[in-house]
Amino acid sequence: MRRTARLLTGTALAVGTAGLVVTPAYGDGAGLELSPSSVVPGGQVSVDTAACRDGGAAGDASAVGAGAFTLAPGSDEQDASGRFRVPPSAQPGTYEIVATCAEGGRRVSGDLVVTLTAPSEQVHPRGSVKTGVGGALGDDDPVQTAAGVTALAVAAAGGTWLLHRRARGDGI
Repeated sequence: MRRTARLLTGTALAVGTAGLVVTPAYGDGAGLELSPSSVVPGGQVSVDTAACRDGGAAGDASAVGAGAFTLAPGSDEQDASGRFRVPPSAQPGTYEIVATCAEGGRRVSGDLVVTLTAPSEQVHPRGSVKTGVGGALGDDDPVQTAAGVTALAVAAAGGTWLLHRRARGDGI
């Protein structure tokens, strides 16, 4: 029992120590913030980052076909920001947008999703699903509905008759 407790305690301490050592490697979490993060072809995207406050940055949106853009530093230690327009010929997908800080050469990135419909214009399904004969509240043929109900009734009656015969011991 003590051996198991020591093993579990040692493992927990090792995992906790590794977590403390690895956590600072992620830095301050400053990345490239894209607004909106999902856009239709032809839309404009605003880019902000806290990583390049001192000297601005050079942005690269060539992955989506928009080319280079500039992120200017804000006043009073605000985030560096810029804009670019997604070309109308852009294909749907996820694209990495990159910025390189003017001071220090730090590289930050963010993902941009190009869709064919804007989030506010998305089409939501309406009505019943067309899966075949026997819809619950659709415009189905009454003859087909009656045939389906009759088939279910015959199957239920036959099953009941067989179970009743077996219970009486008549055999099947």
